[in-house]
Amino acid sequence: MSDYGSNNDEDEHSDYVYESESEEDMEQSSSKERDDKEYKHMVLTTENVLEHMMKTIKEVSIIFQIPQTAARILLTHFKWDKQCLCDRYYENEDNHKQLLQDANIIIPINSDSSSSTFKDNNNNNKRQKVCRQKVSSVKVECSICFSDNQTNDMISIACGHNFCKECWMIYLTTKIMEEGQGSSISCAAYGCNILVDDEIIFQLINDPIIICRYKQLITNDFVQCNRLFRWCPKPECGHAVLVEYVGFEPVRCVCNTTFCFMCGKKWHYPLECDRLAKWLKKCSDESETYNWIAANTKDCPKCMTPIEKNGGCNHMWCRNATCKFEFCWICMEDWNQHGYKPCNRYNQDGTSIKEIKDPQRARILLDRYLFYYNRYMVHYQSLQFESELYEYAKQKMEEMQKATQRMTWVELQFINKAVDILVSCRQTLMYTYAFAYYLKKNNRALIFEDNQKDLESSVEELSEFLERDNEKLNTMRKKMVYKDPTEPLSWRPTEHVQAKKRPLSKINEKVSEELDASKLKPILQDKYNYCESRRKALIELVKEGYDNDTWEYHTDELESVQL
Repeated sequence: MSDYGSNNDEDEHSDYVYESESEEDMEQSSSKERDDKEYKHMVLTTENVLEHMMKTIKEVSIIFQIPQTAARILLTHFKWDKQCLCDRYYENEDNHKQLLQDANIIIPINSDSSSSTFKDNNNNNKRQKVCRQKVSSVKVECSICFSDNQTNDMISIACGHNFCKECWMIYLTTKIMEEGQGSSISCAAYGCNILVDDEIIFQLINDPIIICRYKQLITNDFVQCNRLFRWCPKPECGHAVLVEYVGFEPVRCVCNTTFCFMCGKKWHYPLECDRLAKWLKKCSDESETYNWIAANTKDCPKCMTPIEKNGGCNHMWCRNATCKFEFCWICMEDWNQHGYKPCNRYNQDGTSIKEIKDPQRARILLDRYLFYYNRYMVHYQSLQFESELYEYAKQKMEEMQKATQRMTWVELQFINKAVDILVSCRQTLMYTYAFAYYLKKNNRALIFEDNQKDLESSVEELSEFLERDNEKLNTMRKKMVYKDPTEPLSWRPTEHVQAKKRPLSKINEKVSEELDASKLKPILQDKYNYCESRRKALIELVKEGYDNDTWEYHTDELESVQL
């Protein structure tokens, strides 16, 4: 296992990026039990993660007196919960072999040791990595390729199944490179669940690319199984975050990505993780539109042309020029036979008329969903311009620095800070609409909406001020559909709605395009400070509702409709 990384414990934490004071005494805690201090976390490189893994492996290896390779497999079986493993170990000290068998591990027993002590030799040259037949003159058939091989070319693991070296190499390479298996590679024999340990893999595989991939897979398994670790969600980052307890809290990586440690997605407060999952599923599922179509359209019983019911009368006729069939909208019977008699028939599928979904209710449900979805998408789309806005801010800072010598680059960082706050406020605002979708209407919800309105107004004003002379951003935004969010929302399933740009305040209109940095700074600071204050006020209101358990949610979507 020394191949994984350095064994120098003194340099173990030399490359860590600390976001907290200590990593000891970690325990899981509810987010409601957190104190007012910042959520402590530590950002680790891949090498740091490997060192943490090696440290845990060594501790278990010493406690159980087993090889480190077996300790790693055993920890993987217990999802790297060392405490749970130790508890199981001491529950039945007379049957440690069963513990290993449950993890699909077989370790040769040292005849000089007790039944609870397993062979552990720290000398890699003396450790039994691979079992071979001692007599090399006898040929043995490989049960994979069926070729005859000298017994010293046959390789077996602790389960005793023998295969030739070439078949082992092909098998392991396929498992690692094509199937992406690292911690769970079992014996090549059919039906054998005994796992192949690391020492055999390192001995048989010489390709550095395959070895590197194998180490990555093992490290990734370690992070994914360990509840106190989580990878940064940014694809090209490669850092992991270590926390003291698991909670619904934000963590910030060195790449400036802020994400929720609980679920690993971008920080989505005030929306909790379970409702975020429901919301994202709802947004990606086109069934909302289909529900409306199903409730408001039916196929002509004769020619199967889709027909939309646009009135209250149930006497329908097909507009197809070659059909013109007349029928009852409810039971789909020929109108010539049905007439104006009351329709109390059952549908062919056995559903009574009272059980048919109310078209008006379906329309209201869809309109309500689209109301919140469209406003959610307004800010989602605006956040897609984040990189352009940061680039534009950098460009303006460079122009101002060249135009005047009175302010240094550090003093011009207020422009970058304005963009930071704008992005943060937009992200919060985006998730408030998903939060409001599930919220029941009451006095507290009305207060929430007032705070939401104030934040949105300040965000749009700050955004307008920052982007007022950016032709690229303005051109990109013009491609989006604009609509005043205070107006009633009509059903437009194929359109996204963009909040109408609010006019600049009087003080903004007096600011010229060539405003110098000294005059721009106090104006911009006032705007982003107010914007941030409204965001914090909204967050505090939501937090208070969570702490006091005063938020009420719709348990059924139909509860949100008042007919």
